[in-house]
Amino acid sequence: MAGVITALKAQRGKERVNVYLDGQFAFGLALVHAVWLKVGQTLSDDEIAKLRAADKMEQARLRALDLIAYRPRSVREVQRRLKRAGADDAAIAAVVERLKEAGLLDDDAFSRAWVDSRMRVSPRSKRMIAWELRQKGVSSADIEAALEEVDEEDAAYRAAMQRLPKLRGLVPLERKRKLYDYLARKGFDYETIERAMQQVESSVERDVDR
Repeated sequence: MAGVITALKAQRGKERVNVYLDGQFAFGLALVHAVWLKVGQTLSDDEIAKLRAADKMEQARLRALDLIAYRPRSVREVQRRLKRAGADDAAIAAVVERLKEAGLLDDDAFSRAWVDSRMRVSPRSKRMIAWELRQKGVSSADIEAALEEVDEEDAAYRAAMQRLPKLRGLVPLERKRKLYDYLARKGFDYETIERAMQQVESSVERDVDR
């Protein structure tokens, strides 16, 4: 594939360049790597291979940055998504390592942020959160550390109080049954649910007395 560069054409709307060798389209390249090229330059097979490898890594890097810009990701999530996008193992490993060094990929921080979000927005049991994090490839050690300070009873109580407004029109027994089922689906065990339900009933009684 070695040849002489006969044209360098920018791709419309992208920071990429099409490289033509001996009058024929040869390959596309990120602009950051193409700035060193010029028409009339001869590229060997080895130089072309290095350019294309660098381009694969750049595409993987940009894809990874897009992923973590949308929301925090675990290391395993990024690896899976890059693999699905067609990146090779070498590019994935190099990009992930760079992002770790830059502090942009950190499973410990990711796990803590995930737990904090769950507790604020949609409280659920530690068991269920641990399952979610395992699905994202987070290690048991990182999961355990992230869940260490979670108050499961408080989480169950807050989950129930979030659900309560939707059950206001029900008779007490039916309301309790539906709340119990709801908390069970959130992964809480029987004892935790019972203690949380006692707090909920106390809160309801206080509201009625006002």
